[in-house]
Amino acid sequence: MELKTVELTKRYGSKIAVDHLNITLTGGVYGLLGANGAGKTTLMRLLCAIQTPTSGKILLGGKNILALDQRYRNGLGYLPQQFGCYPDFTAMDFMLFMAAVKGLEDRQAERRSRELLEAVGLEHEAYHKVRTYSGGMRQRLGIAQAMLNDPRLLILDEPTAGLDPKERVRFRNLISDFARDRVVVLSTHIVSDVASIAGHILLMKSGRIILDGAPGQVAAGLRGKVWECVVPTERAERYAASLSVSSVRHLENGRTVLRCVSDRAPVASASAAEPDLEDLYLYYFREERRA
Repeated sequence: MELKTVELTKRYGSKIAVDHLNITLTGGVYGLLGANGAGKTTLMRLLCAIQTPTSGKILLGGKNILALDQRYRNGLGYLPQQFGCYPDFTAMDFMLFMAAVKGLEDRQAERRSRELLEAVGLEHEAYHKVRTYSGGMRQRLGIAQAMLNDPRLLILDEPTAGLDPKERVRFRNLISDFARDRVVVLSTHIVSDVASIAGHILLMKSGRIILDGAPGQVAAGLRGKVWECVVPTERAERYAASLSVSSVRHLENGRTVLRCVSDRAPVASASAAEPDLEDLYLYYFREERRA
């Protein structure tokens, strides 16, 4: 499948949330990275046809998704950032309700619901009421319902919020298997999740995609801008206050290693380090982090 945006634009009054966007999604997991206010959620809502663009269009196989209407929605799965569910339903009740909304037949709905609750680790809580669930359990239920109709396009907005490390590993494995012949768009602030499963990175800032490519490819563009600086521990905090620091590692000899991003060596003793996606995120969103 090919999903394509053509000069896609969304305005809210004088604010441009998505700005003449041209991207093509053809298969696999796309990691959408950006700070708050970058336009990620608006883009996802446009891709889900929840909102209509101010101008431009979204094409599936060359056809406008607004013209495809229900045919497009039938192949779509979506987990919004704020996932709502009925607290007095059991997980199975909720899954069957969502299956009915999505038009699944009864036998298929029950089989698919059981499979997905097991896949997200909720099989033993399937008949417990959702109001007894932790935040992480509700999030896993949200992931399961998004996959009910076996969608060709799966859009997940902050899906790992509230998940513990073990649950995040389960999620990454589930999505990696699911995305083999589908398109998955995954937005998260947990860069390690994207680095683990995304074959393609879309870095969004001020409504535009400013970087587009494989994780290693986009991170490599930061070579010569990532540094490790060994400084006296008693002065580390002062250095960190003036640098864009991604990690701090204390040594036993009264020295501290600061990993930071900068266009040039921040101190004379700095040595260049191999960049990763967290460095990339920090480099492009230093201003937002300071704010």
